[in-house]
Amino acid sequence: MKKIGILGGLGPESTIEYYRIIISLCKERGMRHNYPVIIIYSVNFQEVNNLLIEGNLSAYTNKLLEGINFLKKAGADFALIAANTPHLVFEQIKNKSSIYLISIVEETAKVASKLKFQKVGLLGTKFTMEKDFYPNVFSKYGIQISIPDKKERDYIQIKIMNELVDGIMKEETQKKFIEIIENLITKENINGVILGCTEIPLLISQEMVSIPILNTTKIHAEAALNFAIS
Repeated sequence: MKKIGILGGLGPESTIEYYRIIISLCKERGMRHNYPVIIIYSVNFQEVNNLLIEGNLSAYTNKLLEGINFLKKAGADFALIAANTPHLVFEQIKNKSSIYLISIVEETAKVASKLKFQKVGLLGTKFTMEKDFYPNVFSKYGIQISIPDKKERDYIQIKIMNELVDGIMKEETQKKFIEIIENLITKENINGVILGCTEIPLLISQEMVSIPILNTTKIHAEAALNFAIS
């Protein structure tokens, strides 16, 4: 079984969720206590996020690559970045990485394609919603991406950074996120919605919305387990 490397801390709450999901999936599959080796390198979120806010993508990429290299030195056979936003530089990291990396965007697009979605909504940080790395990957599968309007995007960004990354889940925030999803359904006629921040599935679950959700955390974690046992 291959050793899984997780670049975490982006933020910490979802890193914990990755570990929990992988272990739960092992139990569901009847693997009992035969869990894969999981190596986690948790970055300094503030330090890395500051580079992103400053627009210093070169330093941002290098800092994330540094974490991947630590995982390799620790014995990881492959790795994943446990967050959506860093995938805006995924190709740059992948090209320099000495171990195989699993993309959260690519894996989510594969699931959306299997479900025969044609148009999906995307919720995440402003970087995730407004940059082109999600549309670029999904377009290969013939799937369109729709995002909330600017006011809603600003609201989502504030709530992610001031609440969700710190594990704060408020009912009023939950209701507003659901409202934003329902607005996308009405205005954009979407088939599904991507929870494109790995903290959002801690706030929103499938039974709360009227269309299928794509839980990027679970999709990514399951892809890692599948690769580990392949």
